[in-house]
Amino acid sequence: MEMKKVACAVLAAASATVALAAEGPAPAPTSASSAAFPAIGAVLGASVLSFAYYLHCLHGNITGQPNYLYAYNPTPVPTCRSPPERATEPCLTFGMDSSAEHSYKVSVPPKKSLTEEFSEAAKEIFLADDPLRQYKDQPGSKKIWLALQYVFPILDWGRHYTVEKFKGDLIAGLTIASLSIPQDIGYSKLANLPPEIGLYSSFVPPLIYPLMGGSRDIAMGPVAVVSLLLGTLLQNEIDPKTNPLEYRRLAFTATFFAGVTQAALGFFRLGFIIEFLSHAAIIGFMAGAAITIALQQLKGFLGIKNFTTKTDIVSVMESIWRSAHHGWNWQTILISASFLSFLLVTKYIGKKNKKLFWISAIAPLTSVIVSTLLVYMTRSDKHGVAVVKYIKKGINPPSASLIYFNGPFALKGFKIGVVAGLIGLTEAIAIGRTFAGMKEYQLDGNREMLALGTMNVVGSLTSCYITTGGFGRSAVNSMAGCKTAASNMILSIVVLLTLEFITPLFKYTPKAILSSIVIAAVIGLIDYKSAYSIWKVDKMDFLACLGAFFGVVFASVEYGLLIAVWISACLFCQVGISLVKIILQATRPNIALLGNLPRTTIYANIEQYPEVTAVPGVVIVRVDSAIYFIDIDTSGIHALEELFRVLEKRQTQLILVNPGTTVIQKLHLANFTDLIGEEKIFLTVRDAVKKFAPKEVDSV
Repeated sequence: MEMKKVACAVLAAASATVALAAEGPAPAPTSASSAAFPAIGAVLGASVLSFAYYLHCLHGNITGQPNYLYAYNPTPVPTCRSPPERATEPCLTFGMDSSAEHSYKVSVPPKKSLTEEFSEAAKEIFLADDPLRQYKDQPGSKKIWLALQYVFPILDWGRHYTVEKFKGDLIAGLTIASLSIPQDIGYSKLANLPPEIGLYSSFVPPLIYPLMGGSRDIAMGPVAVVSLLLGTLLQNEIDPKTNPLEYRRLAFTATFFAGVTQAALGFFRLGFIIEFLSHAAIIGFMAGAAITIALQQLKGFLGIKNFTTKTDIVSVMESIWRSAHHGWNWQTILISASFLSFLLVTKYIGKKNKKLFWISAIAPLTSVIVSTLLVYMTRSDKHGVAVVKYIKKGINPPSASLIYFNGPFALKGFKIGVVAGLIGLTEAIAIGRTFAGMKEYQLDGNREMLALGTMNVVGSLTSCYITTGGFGRSAVNSMAGCKTAASNMILSIVVLLTLEFITPLFKYTPKAILSSIVIAAVIGLIDYKSAYSIWKVDKMDFLACLGAFFGVVFASVEYGLLIAVWISACLFCQVGISLVKIILQATRPNIALLGNLPRTTIYANIEQYPEVTAVPGVVIVRVDSAIYFIDIDTSGIHALEELFRVLEKRQTQLILVNPGTTVIQKLHLANFTDLIGEEKIFLTVRDAVKKFAPKEVDSV
């Protein structure tokens, strides 16, 4: 009989159970058999919030296994204690019926040496997906080809590239180019760099990423937060106005070391490090950075000439107030306000009607063209309206000779590069995972880091500053119908043509329009819905969010980032446990395969209990490590929501059973129970298994 596609999650009062059943290898989406392909459910144990992050990391691997259900149970198998030790506790018989008279003794598993335990834990952390599996029993030439395909995925998907895919990539590339070019010029101002460097950074890096990156949707280029962070850190070392050449050299040096850091994390498979940042702290940091960026744009928005170099809100507002009587330009304000309103309206239209996304995508370029014509025709530049004036024509000049490889500035560039590189990496990986989950394809985080790092190293040698994936342009790229990463190449070609032929036309582009474009872009970084959800679910997480937010807004980007990292460290290292031990236990927990003890409802470790039998059609696993999981609570719920959406697309259900008091409260506050449905919450594990497991195991 056809079996229900189900994922069971069982949460007991003392220990929770989470389970999910994945479909077998699915046929092509166009196959009619995909809807009828069976999948089997079973039960497993783990706390949902503590283990949600693990599920989030694991679900991509689960879905490729045939007819499997994965169970996570941190609670040891019940044992019988002697009467002297605990006279009030009866001997447990593993859930047998009252008529049964069979019991089992606790088995002692084989003891492992410290070296064996450490090597197994290290293997789980760094080689959990067994990346060398595909090379086994392969001839030498095949191994070389597979290795090249891993480093350069274009060798794989390029063989299946079609005209239809090219059409989708062409339209998407042209669309994101119309959005990116004005933004690139505006973001270069945040980094205190010439506008052509912003364009350079959307020419070379988007050419490199498709060769090595695995995301089909992410669009590369400068982004607001990294640009602001880089500009703030660089100007603390060198004044960009008095010494622009040395400033650019330090920027290229920081970009080089940012790329080296990113590539090293990917090469040594250390991608899990970026997971240590608290989700709540990141939400607060990004919102604070958005406010700070918008405040910085008030100089161009209001036409102020003498503006503070500080980024905190008090200094900015004081500078605005001092110049209110004589420093504002009414023509500049009129241009800024008019086009900002236009940009926000088009953004609202694109958000409400997905089919009209192209309106918001072309709005920035349209604004630049119209405002440039207006200034040129009215000669507003003669009446105090600041214009771009000059953008250097031509493609990127080499900059390898400008990078500091020794001396004090080399160390400063290294420090700045590591910080900015990690922020850029966090943003790109988060965006890549989001779109990979939406479109149901796998994304290798370590390979992405290697691609991003290589992209920035090459960029630093060709007069680019740090680039990464931007959510706004990536969303437009996805909605425009991109099929592969080749849409980045189309973007690069358009930027090349712009650098060669169009840059002189930006001479009369008002700086006010660039400020309006940046303000409209960064508004999306303020995720108030997530902040409100964090407030409802976990007040401590919300305090972490506020701490990072106020640190950026009232102090500086550096202090806000420091607060975010400090909060993440405090949330993670709560009881002073050794960091190495936490990493080994929390990043990749030990997993035990479980089987059923005959005539009981108990699942025990197959290695520990030889008498257990595997349930037909079901694979059950248990997390045996201590519960030191990263980003629990609100971050865990966020991961569960993402997992639910992925399973839902695979026509697989998620079931909860008997959650504990704290767990169910948080799930209700986050509206997660409404998401999966109240009817999918059971009282006992047996009820869930009985309803969703195959009939042939109903007797269990």
